[in-house]
Amino acid sequence: MVEKQVTASGGPLRGVRVVELAGQGPGPFAAMLLADMGADVVSVDRSPETRVELAPALLARGRRTVTVDLKDPAGVAAVLALTDAADAFIEGYRPGVAERLGVGPDVCLARNPGLVYGRMTGWGQDGPYARSAGHDINYIALAGALDPIGREGQAPVPPLNLVGDFGGGGMLLAFGVMCALFEAKASGLGQVVDAAMVDGAALLMMMTHEMRAAGQWDGPRGTNVLDTGAPFYNVYETADGRYVAVGAIENNFYRTLLELVGLDPVDPATQWDKAGWRPMKARLAEVFRTRTRDEWCALLEHTDACFAPVLSMDEAPSHPHIAYRETFTDSGGAVRPAPAPRFSRTPASTPPGPVEASLDEALAGWGVAVGPSAGPVRRAGLG
Repeated sequence: MVEKQVTASGGPLRGVRVVELAGQGPGPFAAMLLADMGADVVSVDRSPETRVELAPALLARGRRTVTVDLKDPAGVAAVLALTDAADAFIEGYRPGVAERLGVGPDVCLARNPGLVYGRMTGWGQDGPYARSAGHDINYIALAGALDPIGREGQAPVPPLNLVGDFGGGGMLLAFGVMCALFEAKASGLGQVVDAAMVDGAALLMMMTHEMRAAGQWDGPRGTNVLDTGAPFYNVYETADGRYVAVGAIENNFYRTLLELVGLDPVDPATQWDKAGWRPMKARLAEVFRTRTRDEWCALLEHTDACFAPVLSMDEAPSHPHIAYRETFTDSGGAVRPAPAPRFSRTPASTPPGPVEASLDEALAGWGVAVGPSAGPVRRAGLG
């Protein structure tokens, strides 16, 4: 076992400076990920009158937010001054908007050649759809990621906005920015990162495409191994109207599941016979309805049956395993997910809640000449 040598660094990205043009969804999520890991992120909000206020603003954690009028040349100059001192810049506007505002990549990179300029869009910076409006559901639909999700004979089910906005969008933007920052350490040169949710959603489907090419995903929606077609990878209702999830894909785990729920006379060798999937799902559904969710937990948790209770958002933080790992934190009475992943030597600090700041303070903090004050605005402190 490797001994942990913890450095009180505030995260592995301490010292990295990022300017974020504030938006909604995937862009703020990417900025939050960087801030969680210790980056000093200044978020520029250009439209306080139309800002969608969320209380508490959980996606804004760990960074300062300053209000700047980007229709005012002085406001543009202030943002460019921050960008001169930054390592990375993130924006999530439609293609061409940042250019019209005067803070596009050509201007920023001409002033700071080492800058990594991250761009977050749904359709990408170019292509026939590039300037069309859209949301997560549209991007994952076009990428082929929505059609396979759902039960047999039913319409596709949008997986919240996890696949487009956050998995294929914000998370890949943060990854792209970090890749470009790593390369810039060697070359001294920045570049533009074009992160499109349609591209990211398609990339998240790689394993499904691999299974399809191998003939292991050959049926319509809801009839395959990971889409509720299989009895051993499914969700079942319990006697109290709650649900449990089983994922006993490997045969030895499937044997354990059958034995523990009382169906051990079933031949486990028939696991992959699709002709028996529907009747087996019906049998397991009948069995799981005979006990409450907590009774099934008492029997199946901590076994190799690949079992877990389906917990609500309210229930999850207090589950013993989740609580042990401190997967959630509580800030001012608001429960929120903690930073992830974990680092043995440079752990991320718990991001603090919103505090007040000003544009002058952000500029001065980065050693930039201070201009006229923009007044106090909300921020998430850096701690």
